[in-house]
This record gives sequence, structure tokens and C-alpha cells, in this order.
Amino acid sequence: MTTDRKLLTELSEKPVFSLLLQYAIPAIVAMVASSLYNIVDGIFIGQGVGAGAIMGLAITMPIMNLSAAFGAMVGVGGSTLLSVKLGEKDYNFAAKILGNVITLNCIIGIGLGAVMLLFLDPILRFFGASDYTIPYARDFMVIVLIGNVFTHLFLGLNAMLRSSGKPKKAMKATIMTVIINIALAPLFIFVLHLGIRGAALATILSQLIVLLWQFKLFSNPNELIHLRRDTYRLERRIVTGSLSIGLSPFLINLCACLVVIIINKQLVSYGGDVAVGAYANRMMFFFVMVVIGINQGMQPIAGFNFGAKHYTRLNQVLKYAITIATGIWIVGFIVCVLLATPVASAFTNDEELLKEAAHALRVMNLVVPIIGFQMITIGFFQSIGKAGISIFLSLTRQLLFLVPLLLILPNFFGLEGIWYSVPIADGTSAITAAIVLIYHMRKFKMRGKLENSNLQTEI
Repeated sequence: MTTDRKLLTELSEKPVFSLLLQYAIPAIVAMVASSLYNIVDGIFIGQGVGAGAIMGLAITMPIMNLSAAFGAMVGVGGSTLLSVKLGEKDYNFAAKILGNVITLNCIIGIGLGAVMLLFLDPILRFFGASDYTIPYARDFMVIVLIGNVFTHLFLGLNAMLRSSGKPKKAMKATIMTVIINIALAPLFIFVLHLGIRGAALATILSQLIVLLWQFKLFSNPNELIHLRRDTYRLERRIVTGSLSIGLSPFLINLCACLVVIIINKQLVSYGGDVAVGAYANRMMFFFVMVVIGINQGMQPIAGFNFGAKHYTRLNQVLKYAITIATGIWIVGFIVCVLLATPVASAFTNDEELLKEAAHALRVMNLVVPIIGFQMITIGFFQSIGKAGISIFLSLTRQLLFLVPLLLILPNFFGLEGIWYSVPIADGTSAITAAIVLIYHMRKFKMRGKLENSNLQTEI
């Protein structure tokens, strides 16, 4: 418990830049490892099963996003609430949050998986599956949905590890899943000839194994935040508080699901299964995951210092996070735009698919250097409990800009209109995020000046 209190002291006293690195580097390493596995997994599937499997995998993206939406609502909402309560030194309430997060993840994970399994074929057809791609998509999703509750619990407990001052253990958990995945996937695909089902089985088994380790960590009674029998019963204020904060990432992922549905349907209409497969290229998600890692490192620091009313430190962590995220996406621009063809060739040998995937990669990433700013801004408002602002910023990109562009531009420019909708939406939403952030940062700067003035008066 002494170690826990020392970690919490660091959140309020350690220099902000080094603190951000302390929390962000483990999260980035974990996200990089996870995204590298996604890339390697795509290569395994593309080379070991075929182009049809890559196309079928693309159809499953909306379902994966929908499941992630519910998982993020509980995990991000609960972990944010935990950070704020730790900043307020309400440790008993914080312990109850952990138990409630586990209960909610079990209810939602099992319920959602069962409903989707029951209506899987109609759902896949609605998302754009053809007679050619639906067998691959079905084989993959049946196994993923059976293990849906394990995925929810794994992600939820990892978020709680970060918020309780254990970013390195959260990193270790993610890296462990990646290592187990990489060991099992080629065994299941190439040796046991399980095809795309092997990739799904490797993912679920790796998460289940590491989930058991997470439960062991939280079962230690010597930790400040640990599992207790009296914490699993749902409490209204915890459920409503977690879900209201988590509503922002829920809507973000839900909108992502809607966007992928629209994209898939438009791609099928204007480019066929090859265009759908081209959209499934996973390299751009590598950089998304890295910036998510920065967000995850920032959020416990921002949430804690917001709860503790340390506004100067709050401003500093936001500034540093934006700077690092922008640098990451500049590298992403170089890789995805300038090296698009060699990147796409790692996933497929099919000439038609390769050509279209490389072109899509170039176009969709034209304005990515400004995406990091937008992602950090949304994550910042989530971390301090400003769900309404975070929801607004996320919905402007998805619903206000991207969806209309996806529906309008293809009528005039065909398949090119679909690809160019993404950078146009990214650019306009980043401008919107900048306007909102500047307005609110002026308020935090004023509070920071007042904070410094009060400290000088006390001295």
C-alpha cells in the first residue's frame, strides 16, 4: 500500500514531461506490440489463407468496432472515474469502481456476444458481406463472439491497471497477449490448418490466459486498489458515473461502426470485394495505436490533476501529449504515403488488390500529421470527465463531416470519392477541435494562474 501511495504522490508532484513518458512509454510499447501483431496477423491470414480471407476480415470490422464501443464505455468510463477519485483521495469508492467494472463487463460481454451470435449472418450481410466473403467473416466472428466476455474483461482490467498507477503492468499484460498470439496463430493457421478460425482462436486464448494473470494482480490485499467481495454489487452512482463518462468513447466507436458499414457498402457498390480488401490494410492502424498509447499515458495524469485541482500541470500534460502525437503522425505520413506500395505488398500478392490498397493508403493518409492533435484533444476531455465536449468533437468527424462526404462524393467521383472523404473529414474536424480546445484552455490557464497566486500567498 505504501508503493501505491508513492505512485499517487508522483502524479501530483513529479515533473510533468517525465511523468508523461513514465506512463505513456509502457502504453505505447503495449499498443505498438498489439498493432504489430495485427499487422503480422493480417500477413498470416493473407498469405496463409488467401485474399478472400482478407476481404472477409474487412467485413468484420463493424462488429469489432461495435463490441469495442461497449467495452470502451465501461473500461474508459470506469478508469477515468477511478483516476478522478484517486485524485480526490476517495480510496474506498475507488475500490468499489473496480468491482463494478468487472460486473458490468461480464453482463455486457456475455449479452452482446450472445445476441450477435444469434443474428450473425444477417448482421454480416447488412455490413456488406457477399457470397464470397461471408464464410470467412462467419468463421472468424463465431470464435471471437464466443470469447467476447474475455476480451471485455481483459481490456477493462488493463484500463484499471493504468489508472491505479501501474502502467508497466498494463504494458506487460498487452505484450503477453501479443507474444502468445504470435506463437499460436501460425500454429493454428499453418500447422493445424484451421484457417481464419485459427487467427480468431489465438486471439481469444491469449486474452483469456493474460486475464487470469490480471485477476491475480488485483487479488493482492496489500494493494491500495484490490478486489473485495463487497465491491461487485452494482451501485447506481458508479454505474451512471462510469457510463456517462464512457458514453463518449462508446459513441466514438459506435460511429466508427456506422462509418465502416457505410464505407463497406459504398466500396462494394463502386469497387467490389477488391476495394473492400484494400480498405482492410492494417498499417495505418499501427500509428493510431501508438497515439492511443500516448492518450492512455496522459489520461491518468490529467484525470488525477484535474481532480486535485492542479490546473498548471493539467495544461502541461496536454501540451506535451499533443507535441509527441504530432511527431508520431508525421512519421506515419512518411510511411503510409511515401512507402505505400511496399507496405501493401506485405499483405497480399494479388496484383489488383495490391494496386488498389497502395492507392487507398496514400489518399486516406494525406492529412495525418494533424490527426494526433485531434485524437489527444478528444482523449483529454474524456480524461477530465468532460464527456459532452469529447462526444461533440468525435461526432463532428464521424457524423457531421465523414458520413455526408461518403454519401455525396462517390456520386460524382466514384471510388475516388470514398478514399478522399477520409482526409477531408480529418482536416475539417481537426480545425473544429482546435477552436474548442483553445476556448477551454484559456479557462484552465486562468485557473492555473489563480493556483500559482494562491501558492505564493501561502508561502
